[in-house]
Amino acid sequence: MSNILQTENKDWFSEWFNTPYYHILYKDRNDEEAQLFMDNLTHYLNLPEDAKILDLACGKGRHSIYLNNLGYQVTGVDISSNSIKIANQSANEKLHFHVHDMREPLEQEYDAIFNLFTSFGYFDQDIDNIKTLQAIKNSLNEYGFGVIDFLNADYIIANLVPEETKTVDGIDFHIKRYVENKKIIKEIKFSDKGQDFHFQEKVAALTLEDFEQMMEACDINLLDIFGDYKLHKFYKNQSERLIMIFK
Repeated sequence: MSNILQTENKDWFSEWFNTPYYHILYKDRNDEEAQLFMDNLTHYLNLPEDAKILDLACGKGRHSIYLNNLGYQVTGVDISSNSIKIANQSANEKLHFHVHDMREPLEQEYDAIFNLFTSFGYFDQDIDNIKTLQAIKNSLNEYGFGVIDFLNADYIIANLVPEETKTVDGIDFHIKRYVENKKIIKEIKFSDKGQDFHFQEKVAALTLEDFEQMMEACDINLLDIFGDYKLHKFYKNQSERLIMIFK
């Protein structure tokens, strides 16, 4: 029986992030690296001891949970109900999770809003990226900081691995990567239990200049730029990450 899932009519992330296969493929993400980044970031921002932090597009909540362990009041939101269901297993009085679309405004203000691990630029329409920035801006308090941790498109495109196969939990994920219409696209095909699956990841190839233009349009002040999780200087042709701090 063949069950090839198409994502043309629905947002790709609504489909892919809600499948168990998304979590299988990315199960070996580096938690130590993520925690080091949170240590460096919170130290750099010098946040109040009991700061309210929003983890925007939190997935299963790995950053949220660690930030909460550091003592912060953390809210994690994500469009994937399955991810939030898993994250909620770790909820407590100072750690909450909700299903939320990042384009929509939030009901309260935060000392910091973190959008981490390339959780931006998923939408087909450029206006949705603007809506997301506007929602972040409107949900920061007077002294609050916004942080977007994005891929460095220039570096990623120059070092793109066109094809590879990753075997995780006995499933062979056949992955193709290419650039089309200013988007970095990852095709993911695999078979499991007699069914064939096909998913796409599409991320806008946004450069620092693109972000600067969008932030200017939203009246957002870009304060600092880093190129990796140790907060080293950003180099257009060498840095793997594009980490932006703004108010």
